[in-house]
Amino acid sequence: MAKKTIVLGASENPARYSFLAVNRLRANGHPVVAIGNKKGQIGDTSIITEHPAEEDTDTVTLYLNPQLQQQYYDYIFSLKPKRIIFNPGTENEELEALAKEKGIEPVEACTLVLLSTGQY
Repeated sequence: MAKKTIVLGASENPARYSFLAVNRLRANGHPVVAIGNKKGQIGDTSIITEHPAEEDTDTVTLYLNPQLQQQYYDYIFSLKPKRIIFNPGTENEELEALAKEKGIEPVEACTLVLLSTGQY
């Protein structure tokens, strides 16, 4: 089942995990919106800098350190995702607590591992 995913912290640098995540999400048939701090391209997916309103968002997966996440709180909650994946290095107790209050499941996991083990 395709799960629309917002990748926050997307980078067109092939050495970055966000780059790999966008490619693997797309390869697994998930629609992706890639948002980064500068425009770019990952395969056929554009990296945008805007924060578009999106319908039917299943997952927000984070590739931003906790200090950079704060500016996205309102945007993340406006998407009404079912879950937020906190990839290694992005763990944020404050955002996790706020997500739980809003009925959003916080998941401390690696998107790449979830995809490779069929748990995404």
